[in-house]
Amino acid sequence: MRPAAIATLDPAAPLLFEGLTWREFKAVEQLLARPGYRLSFLDGVLEIRRRPGEPHETVKKRIAALLELYLLMAGFDFTPTGSMTLESEGGAVKREADESYKLAPGRDRPDLAIEVVFSTGGINKLEAYRRLKIQEVWFWEDGVLEVYHLRGPNNALRYEKVDTSEAVSGLDLALLQRCINMVNHVEAVKTFQRSLRS
Repeated sequence: MRPAAIATLDPAAPLLFEGLTWREFKAVEQLLARPGYRLSFLDGVLEIRRRPGEPHETVKKRIAALLELYLLMAGFDFTPTGSMTLESEGGAVKREADESYKLAPGRDRPDLAIEVVFSTGGINKLEAYRRLKIQEVWFWEDGVLEVYHLRGPNNALRYEKVDTSEAVSGLDLALLQRCINMVNHVEAVKTFQRSLRS
């Protein structure tokens, strides 16, 4: 007789808890406010993820380095806001991007949110950002960078997948993607810089 196998959870997969009110979520958030976990909330669903590992962080920081180089060279007056907490009780949403940016002075929230995806599942991130009214969202997954821009009037906002960034005008997304996916970080930054100067 073989012993029964014990199911193990994928450590990268999020834990989801449904049916929470905003008040219950905020109470749980206080209890789970410890290093190593990231909490998101949308429509009564609490998502708990472990902090990502080195591959995720390497891609995230590569995107940030390349984008900030471009923003400096293109003359943007920008503020990196990293993974700042964005929330709206009225929208029943809380989210932290992997990276985010205010692309002009005087903004009350980021114009751009960036997500690096190594595991699937969890809350609908685009819906969360729509409720937070983030102008543009970038997703990097499996070496591909996809860009979504917010469209429509306030009562009917929706994201549209676009081929060029409208928030970061003039950015060559094909070049950016190629440099993000290079093996060596320094070579990626140098290649990107050389291309921007030419």
